[in-house]
Amino acid sequence: MNKLKNTAKRLNRELATLFVLIVIVVIFSAKEPRYMDLANLIDIIEQAVINGFLAIGVTFAIITGGIDLSVGSIMAVAIVACGQLAVSGLPPVAVMGIGMLLGLALGSVNGLLITKMKLQPFIATLGTCSILRGVAYVITDGWPVLNIPSAFRSLFQNEVVDGVRMSMIYLLLMAVVFAFVLKRTRAGVYIYSIGSNEEATKLSGVNTDRYKIVAYALCGLASAMAGMVTLARLGTGEPTAGQGYELNAIAAAAIGGASLAGGKGSILGTVLGALTLSALRVGLVVIGMDTFYQYIATGLIIVVAVYFEVMKNNVIKLASRRRQLRQRTSPATSSGASADKKE
Repeated sequence: MNKLKNTAKRLNRELATLFVLIVIVVIFSAKEPRYMDLANLIDIIEQAVINGFLAIGVTFAIITGGIDLSVGSIMAVAIVACGQLAVSGLPPVAVMGIGMLLGLALGSVNGLLITKMKLQPFIATLGTCSILRGVAYVITDGWPVLNIPSAFRSLFQNEVVDGVRMSMIYLLLMAVVFAFVLKRTRAGVYIYSIGSNEEATKLSGVNTDRYKIVAYALCGLASAMAGMVTLARLGTGEPTAGQGYELNAIAAAAIGGASLAGGKGSILGTVLGALTLSALRVGLVVIGMDTFYQYIATGLIIVVAVYFEVMKNNVIKLASRRRQLRQRTSPATSSGASADKKE
């Protein structure tokens, strides 16, 4: 029983996100019964895949106390670069491998700008966001890459079972691997520690620069995967793809409990956050509401999620102060003080 309580306490934010997801599903199902159709539920998951990849990656940056505004541009570079490689006749698996390495490299550049050039993550990734978007345009001269081979598209779009595509399996595998890195490896411990107190982590002998670069490299890898899924899904490589996607990724991570102050977050929470956003968007479409309201809803969710984290921290601090006050005024403390006076 105690173990179950401890598990529930540790996963309280993830359970809260799951509860919000269920509430959204129930509300839209009451409004429009076809929302619960199997095909629609699978569509919700499929719509969450691209944002899921981006959000998983940006969670690493957020946990370190940073941010990555370049995920959409990394995605665009991966789309056009992998698109041209696929059209040139390179085997699909090789294209996928190169795309992943490209993502790691571009993410590492962000990490180096932040650690070696001492730039603020917001400024560094804002700069690379613009630079990499320009690179995507330069690679294709502003034109989309057409005629993506079916062999490459099937690598991501083939159905394992009815409605369940390979891209969903890749997202699940990445979520499991990245969660293992965060929770079960030394790198994950240090990434959390950097976000909680970077100076103390550095003083304890940890090479904080190295693990920051690792965090941003993994963010780049996830962004490249999102790009390749988009390329396979659309069948064209658009250099304009991914614009504004960083907002959705940050929203999904924030909904899932990643603290924008650093030191908190989980892959499970982020995936649930991505599903929550997808469920909300699909629900708005199903009930016939204007899609423009999606932007309003996404922004409100970010504000509410961050405010929830602030209120939660305030409650914890207040409870801690009350506990300390009780300890100071407890009978044991008073009797001890009286005994000292008598002596």
